[in-house]
Amino acid sequence: MILISGATGGIGGEVCRLLKAAGTPFRAMARKQEQVDAFARQGIDGVLGDFDRPETLAGAMQGCDTMFLITPPTPNQFAQETAAIDAAKRAGIGRIVKISASDGNVRSPVPWARTHALIDHHLRAAGIGWTILKPTAFMQNFLWFKDPIARGFLPQVTGTGSVSWIDTRDVARVAATVLMQDGHDSATYFLTGPETLDMKEAAKRLSAAVGHKVRYLDLPTPLFRALLRLTGNSRWMAKGLVVQFADVVAGHHDIDPTFEIERLTGQAPHSFADFVRDHRDSFARPGS
Repeated sequence: MILISGATGGIGGEVCRLLKAAGTPFRAMARKQEQVDAFARQGIDGVLGDFDRPETLAGAMQGCDTMFLITPPTPNQFAQETAAIDAAKRAGIGRIVKISASDGNVRSPVPWARTHALIDHHLRAAGIGWTILKPTAFMQNFLWFKDPIARGFLPQVTGTGSVSWIDTRDVARVAATVLMQDGHDSATYFLTGPETLDMKEAAKRLSAAVGHKVRYLDLPTPLFRALLRLTGNSRWMAKGLVVQFADVVAGHHDIDPTFEIERLTGQAPHSFADFVRDHRDSFARPGS
């Protein structure tokens, strides 16, 4: 039995879909009873569990031998995930498949990159089987800017920097594959898209897909930070994103394509053109 955390999110939800399609037994963990009830209506075994309340985890983990670990980036992420790892060991779970970050580093100025590195070290030392997946930046992050893109502008602070953007559907596909297979213990997989793109090229691909000109705007960092706040990001998240894009991406510090997705799953990852095509309605001008 596999316990899926983050089951109501994008990656965790897709992992649940893939496991269900494969007929693999799993349990979807959620924080609210109405979410558990929604899983039940889909024929999915749901269970209550909350990383902010570690006392709820033992019951959620009972009878499970593998766990998929993912949490959103927050100031509490280290406490949440290390508590979950410790609870998993106590509950007898034998292996954890964890989502980390390709730029994870204990000296990183990006808060979640630093946090992921610290959690990864904790997991490796926990005396439990582990597999760590380290994806690059998500293509789905472009959806934060769907409104300005629909108006013909792609705002960023990355200069001429590029990154091998990855579709979260491919991250989930690797996770599901690893969860269903043996032979991945003590492995760390760096996951990327099929190519690296700078923002000018991303704007060009967006223009071709949505049918109107999209122009890259390389904004001053204070203006970009304000835009992130206006799109619903917390002050903590906006500050971290500015550092990530203006430092890691603009400075060409992320990794080149690794082709691990195709090696691990037998299928090539989605291209940026695939992503834009599949989300065209989100980026298109109203009425187009």
